[in-house]
Amino acid sequence: MKNLTKIATSMALAMAAGVAQAADDVTLQLKWVTQAQFAGYYVALDKGFYDEEDLNVTIKPGGPDIAPTQVLAGGGADVTVDWMPSALAAREKGLPMVNIAQPFKSSGMMLTCRKDAGVSGTDDFAGKTLGVWFFGNEFPFLSWMSKLGISTDGGADGVTVLKQGFNVDPLLQGQAACVSTMTYNEYWQVIDAGLTPSDLEVFKYEDQGVATLEDGLYVLEDRLSDPAFEDKMVRFVRASMKGWKYAEANPDEAAEIVLDNDASGAQTEMHQKRMMGEIAKLTAGSNGALDPADYERTVASLLSGGSDPVITAAPVGAWTHAITDKALK
Repeated sequence: MKNLTKIATSMALAMAAGVAQAADDVTLQLKWVTQAQFAGYYVALDKGFYDEEDLNVTIKPGGPDIAPTQVLAGGGADVTVDWMPSALAAREKGLPMVNIAQPFKSSGMMLTCRKDAGVSGTDDFAGKTLGVWFFGNEFPFLSWMSKLGISTDGGADGVTVLKQGFNVDPLLQGQAACVSTMTYNEYWQVIDAGLTPSDLEVFKYEDQGVATLEDGLYVLEDRLSDPAFEDKMVRFVRASMKGWKYAEANPDEAAEIVLDNDASGAQTEMHQKRMMGEIAKLTAGSNGALDPADYERTVASLLSGGSDPVITAAPVGAWTHAITDKALK
């Protein structure tokens, strides 16, 4: 009887261990700090959507000193959130990043200008100083200036590019006529600083025909040849998109979940709820599958950089529907 008890106990422990080991580890590297821009992933974590897919997901915030492409290349993450211009530029330089899902359908990127700096249209850019984000975020801007036929080398007929930090100080302090902003973040920093919408001229990249795909999910190409990894990504994308659609439908709750996960304590409730409302507009219309037309538009924009294009040839194999085809069945 004692032996039977020991056997039963051993079997129970083994089963418990099996259950404990069932969840597959996935590490996600974000493009930026914890904020509503990434609400879908935090919602999926908080609501147990990853648990339902037998996934143990770790979400790593980004920051000014963190390059998602480098983290992915170094094995510090299985999947990363990045903008397509950055990912395609990295691919051309030898890092084979592949887009496996595209939660963001629309671009939130804008150039926000002060009317009192003499800007009311794109013809007024010449001779002005414009604030531009770098670290891969400059690519859509450079493509836009190329389309307009405006040099970025300064002078009376060109623009002077100010390497902008991740704030709007150059606009507020008169160092630049325009600065880079996102519909869901920096634009509202300008408003909160005391300027009004009527003080500003805003140019949305979507309206200028140069919008490129923003927050997508990327992995290294060679990992997709592993069936186990592919299966993990199918489950990860399915749960993540469930999180995104929940966040769209429940923006205030999603913002609260983001705040609960903000270890820095730097975010405020008002800003995150406002941000989530804007983010929902960008994810609306996407089921997670990349739209080939959006991809082609992005590539065309990046190739149109004159003598210095972002990429020099149309990429091959830079995206796949293999994951979303299975995840969205």
